[in-house]
This record gives sequence, C-alpha cells and structure tokens, in this order.
Amino acid sequence: MRLRGKMIAIGAFGAAVALFASTMNPGVAQAHGGFTYPKTRTYACYVNGLEGGQGGDLAPTNPACAEAIERGGKTALWNWFGNLISDAGGNHREIIPDGKLCGPTETFDAYNMARTDWPTTTMPAGETVTLRYNAWAAHPGTWYQYVTKDSWDPSEPLAWSDLEPEPFNTVTNPPINGSGPHGDEYTWQAELPDKDGRHLIYSIWQRSDSPEAFYNCSDVIFE
Repeated sequence: MRLRGKMIAIGAFGAAVALFASTMNPGVAQAHGGFTYPKTRTYACYVNGLEGGQGGDLAPTNPACAEAIERGGKTALWNWFGNLISDAGGNHREIIPDGKLCGPTETFDAYNMARTDWPTTTMPAGETVTLRYNAWAAHPGTWYQYVTKDSWDPSEPLAWSDLEPEPFNTVTNPPINGSGPHGDEYTWQAELPDKDGRHLIYSIWQRSDSPEAFYNCSDVIFE
C-alpha cells in the first residue's frame, strides 16, 4: 500500500510538471507549418512581436498585430504555424464562411480583421521566385496559392469572391530543402501573378494522408 501510494504521488507530480511546462512554454504546440516567404499574417506578427518583446516574450509594434493580440491573446502567434482545420477534407469553401478565410477557427479569428496596416512582403510581379514554407512537421499534400482580384478592397473582410477563381500556383509534395530562421522549410519555384500594388496571397495546404488542411493569408506588395 505504501509503494502504491508513492507511485500515485509520483504520477500526480509528473502530470503537474507536464501541465506546468505546457503553460510556461506556449511555443510547444501541435502544429505543422506556414509561409515565411511571403510571410503569413501570423508569422509576420510573431516576428514583429519578438522584435518588440523582452526576454523572449511577444510585444508587437505593428498596430494590426497589437490589436490581434488584444482581441485573441498570444496563442495564435506562439502557434503561428498551426492555422488549421483538422477535418477539412478538401471542403474549404463549404466549411469556411466569407470573412473567416484568414482565421477559420476561434484561436486565429483576430487575423480576419480587415485592415490596411498588416505587415507586408514586397514581391516582384510576374517573375519566378522561391516560395518558402516552414516545415514544423512534415506531411504529404498539395498547396494551392490564390491571389486577390484587382477589385479587392483590403478594408473589407476577405470573401471567397475576392480571390481569382484559379490558383496561380499549385505544388504537390515539395521538397524540404531549405533552412529558415525558425527551422526547416519546404521550398519551390512559382511564377507570381502580374499584379500591381497591395494584394493578398491565400494559401491552402491540404494533406493527402489526412483530412487536415492549413490556411495562410500573406499580405503582399507587388512591384
């Protein structure tokens, strides 16, 4: 009985330690990847938060990023690579309503805000570039990259009808052959659309070994 009591106490202590570690280290999460070029909103705000924070904490100086934290806390930034729906199964347009494309779950909802001051990535219009996508956890699947129409208004919530009907780039099982500031990266070549000025690149990564899918909104300036 005495031994059994000790084992129960040890088990309870271990569980408490695990819980403490998970709450004190919000960077540890079940998550899988996101664009670093062009920077997805969550990644851009995470980097901005690190630049403005102290002691490893996040304190974004960008106004949109700061308001996103005020609305939804910091979990979405510590988990910037985990903007996903676990049972999407390719039914993206059916399960994600207009206005929720950039953050289809409650954790990431603040990143749906229609603002013109999200951090941007400048990209060469009509040219071929190397896209970079963090490979936090590798999975097979296909990536679809859409761009907004010329009529898109960034001060309005993003709707499916704001996107060009066909992706400008599609890739299946790209190699993990890059190394970025936050780990290994998938990289692949893509010809950018011939656009001008501010736009949004919307990426869907649908896994082929699971119904899980990932969503990225990247604010860009085409030059």
